[in-house]
Amino acid sequence: MAEIKMDTKGMRCPQPVLKVAARAPELKAGDLLEVIGDCHTFEDDIRKWCQRMGKTLLAVNRDGAVVTVRIQF
Repeated sequence: MAEIKMDTKGMRCPQPVLKVAARAPELKAGDLLEVIGDCHTFEDDIRKWCQRMGKTLLAVNRDGAVVTVRIQF
């Protein structure tokens, strides 16, 4: 099981989700992807992407405008 971190701070919608989607084919079942973002739609966009793609959103942590999510593949 791999654990990958991705920083998308400074990117605006839809770039953070597009980066996650581009990385997804490399990840195997059980891998964890931690993504940090500060776009105001980031959390909602990631929730929708996980639901559409059948991935598990394990955690959402907010620190001011910065949101960190953990996705299990």
